[in-house]
Amino acid sequence: MAGYIAGSLVGVVAVSLLFRHLGVVAIGQYITALSLVAILTAVSDLGMTAVGVRELSRRPPDQRWPLARQLLGLRITLTSIGTVVIVVVAWLVYSPTLAAGVALASVGLLLQVTQENLALPLLVGLRLGWIAALETSRLLLTTSLTIILVVAGATLVPFLGISIPVGVAILVATVLLVRGTGSLKPAFSLSHWRAFLRPMLPYSAAAATAMLYFRVSILLVSVLGSALELGYFSASFRIIEVLVAVPGLLVGSALPIFAHSAGKDDERLGYALARVFEVSLIVGSWVAVSTAVGAPLAIAIVGGPKFAPAAPVLAVQGIALGALFVSLVWANGLLGLGAYRTILAINIGGLIFTAALVAPLVLLDGAQGAAIGTAIGEIVLALADCLAVIHRRPQLRPSLRIIPGVALATAIGLAPLALTGIPVIGRLLISTTVFGAVVLATHAYPPELVELVPGLRTRSSRA
Repeated sequence: MAGYIAGSLVGVVAVSLLFRHLGVVAIGQYITALSLVAILTAVSDLGMTAVGVRELSRRPPDQRWPLARQLLGLRITLTSIGTVVIVVVAWLVYSPTLAAGVALASVGLLLQVTQENLALPLLVGLRLGWIAALETSRLLLTTSLTIILVVAGATLVPFLGISIPVGVAILVATVLLVRGTGSLKPAFSLSHWRAFLRPMLPYSAAAATAMLYFRVSILLVSVLGSALELGYFSASFRIIEVLVAVPGLLVGSALPIFAHSAGKDDERLGYALARVFEVSLIVGSWVAVSTAVGAPLAIAIVGGPKFAPAAPVLAVQGIALGALFVSLVWANGLLGLGAYRTILAINIGGLIFTAALVAPLVLLDGAQGAAIGTAIGEIVLALADCLAVIHRRPQLRPSLRIIPGVALATAIGLAPLALTGIPVIGRLLISTTVFGAVVLATHAYPPELVELVPGLRTRSSRA
């Protein structure tokens, strides 16, 4: 997670240059193209990466690589077919220019799909340092190429092709890391694919629905809102899109533990879920507060004065981001338990609910309405995931001990919003300090966190 944040902070420079270079309307087209490619990602993945981690974690070492080869072949096939479909859709619904950009980004996606599947043994083996190094390198390379294209005065389409050279570089690095583990050749066996897909079809549909859920707001704004509203929402969405990977990294790192203990050790599973939930609640609440307080600064850095109306939109979307931290914990808990049909039902219900809520809100209040609808939908989804885990295994019910303290820290942490005479960076520092102080004062944290603090570790162990 630290590696991703470091790479993203460097990427802020490139993003701010890109937004200023393309302008409000072109940025709306850029984010729309990326959203179409994200839908292709969902269709090509169908939850197979997450289920692959689960299966590889549970299988003997000699059975892991053959499964990984079949997964790679299946994902290459689905991505290739999906690319043709999504490019045609972009051509018919939007424009030939956007379709060309989508085609380039789809080729980059194919390279990334191959790399991610080859890296599965690193994830299952909890070699998270190498995972962090690869992803940070991806961000740094993307940043460098973006800056080069901005300086060269490139138009929209070349920016959407950046993922191709980046994908080649990261793929080569991954091959060097995993060679010797097993054959790197993808396998194409319909019988193996059917055997793997049949039990996970509900989860596949759920994974595709989840990706649509995340993108439904931007697509609705692109259809129902004006070009300016789409540009403002896209600026906010781009920032959230970068931050949204953080809860995925935080919670996803624990998925092998959830999957391994789900069928053998409820006590360990309950302990892992409870601790990851508590840390995610704290971090998610702090991120939501910091996004609300720091939204004007973030938009000023990324987009400049032209995008100033996007700041209130970002502040509201921060609530959705905070809720996502909690939602992913329980969604991964359900995945560890193999509750595919439950995940599907929750995700479809969440997608329908959010789309039905966002559509009229876009017509009423443009980008701000879309942000409000997204935030409400994410909170409902988090509650549904948690209740589903508890309903399936009541013994996994978490302690709610830290919730009052975190809620109090969140409320007080938002107080600096009223200090309009202080620069945003000052309000952000005050907010973070107050939030942390209240969490510490109310002991609203898992005691294991003390073990991570040098100097306190020895005293805690003696106690």
